[in-house]
Amino acid sequence: MTDQSPEFSRRFAWLNGEPQISATFRNENADFQVVEQLGFEPEGEGEHVFLYIRKDGENTDWVARQLAGFCQVSPREVGYAGKKDRHAITEQWFSVRLGVHRNLNWQLFGGDSIQVLKAVRHPRKLRLGVLRGNRFRLRLCDVTDMDALEARFLRLGSGVPNYFGEQRFGFDFGNLDKGLALIRGELKERQRHKKGLYISAVRSWLFNRLLSERIDQGLWERILPGDVLMLDGSNSCFTADDDLHALQARLAGGDLDLTGPLPGTPGRLLAGEALEWESRTLAPWQSVSDDLEKLGLRSERRALRLRPRGLAMERESDRQCWIEFELPAGAFATSVLRELCHLSLSRSAGGLSTDD
Repeated sequence: MTDQSPEFSRRFAWLNGEPQISATFRNENADFQVVEQLGFEPEGEGEHVFLYIRKDGENTDWVARQLAGFCQVSPREVGYAGKKDRHAITEQWFSVRLGVHRNLNWQLFGGDSIQVLKAVRHPRKLRLGVLRGNRFRLRLCDVTDMDALEARFLRLGSGVPNYFGEQRFGFDFGNLDKGLALIRGELKERQRHKKGLYISAVRSWLFNRLLSERIDQGLWERILPGDVLMLDGSNSCFTADDDLHALQARLAGGDLDLTGPLPGTPGRLLAGEALEWESRTLAPWQSVSDDLEKLGLRSERRALRLRPRGLAMERESDRQCWIEFELPAGAFATSVLRELCHLSLSRSAGGLSTDD
């Protein structure tokens, strides 16, 4: 349905124009490395053991199940902050509830593909989403124009569109199709997780569509009266209702970000010209927004700009290089890479995904 219906296009605007560079990615797991940044230190005591684990070629859920079996506890007693791609070498935290008096030899857990690097106690379970972000190290091969790639890479620091990545929409945009069918009453889904995944794909597409239109209409860096602005590094929002010149300077300096909607029950912050523009832009999909509101979902705002930190690039040859960058939780590495080049996987297995 999404492929035939123009109102649900799969293409979104590039900030710096569509790249004319192509590259391939991931000949082996070592070409995709992710290090989780928790953002706090475990306290050293408590009934939960936090385990910092390096895994090679294993997905997060599988490791969590293995950990529950090793510890002889229910899978519900195991926690993690974010899911990491299977086809990669990743380091991330897990937690397992053992009680304060039980201790295990963690060197006996794992094997060639799993290593426990650190174990420390903490009073509370590790919950999904409770992390600062991730650091990525990726090897790109078969680069068609390394100089052009480097020039585009240097521009990433000023920000890229904060699109939801293609993995949010599933293979061949299947999650979006199912989400639309679900909210229209054409599909029944009993599993709560899948239902949430499908509905999230619909909200994410609407956000991406509005962000794409903002770029196309030259409003990427322009504050409209009534826009909702977000303080950098937080979820704190306020309405741009006066002194737009000063706010515009703060936006240019990176202190503030423009935001877009994740539709649900009407938000109260958006007003004036910005409200009129968003309503007009999303008018073709108003019935979809109405259906989302009927589900009782709360409207949220998401920053339109994503600023990668800690950018580094290392050329190995005229056709191959390493790139590194850090992203906050909830951001997609694919949103960074799409601004850099057209990237194809050098093998069919897996996708490029991390925390969502």
